[in-house]
Amino acid sequence: MLQKIYRHKVRIAFAMLFVVMLAFIRAFEDTLFYDPFLNYFKMDYYNLPLPEINPLKFFLGLVFRYLLNTILSLGIIYNIYRDFNSLKFASILYLIFFIILVCSFFIVLSYFGETNKMTLFYIRRFIIQPIFLLLFIPAFYYQKQIN
Repeated sequence: MLQKIYRHKVRIAFAMLFVVMLAFIRAFEDTLFYDPFLNYFKMDYYNLPLPEINPLKFFLGLVFRYLLNTILSLGIIYNIYRDFNSLKFASILYLIFFIILVCSFFIVLSYFGETNKMTLFYIRRFIIQPIFLLLFIPAFYYQKQIN
């Protein structure tokens, strides 16, 4: 086991670097991204009206954050499995999920925002956090074990 760690120390170092970079994105989210929902969901948002947002600026902030998380997540996936097909498949899934989530978020925000605040919270959470990474790593591991 220790020999495997020594053989793959560069891969482990890169994976740890990518994880630290994901943590930095989370730590500096207030300064890096325009997201009026950051502070809104930290408060008693059930009793507050939705914050005013600049839709274009908010959308671009979501795209930028999702893109950063996706690039780092794909780096981790590739670093772990060294399989280009897994990387390509994960990239396609990230793109499909982004389209579905962003469309869902803005539909719920536009038409059901005041009544479905928890739905907004969870859709936004999937967009701004690297949750898919936590799903893809064991899925690709399982797939690799089957093959």
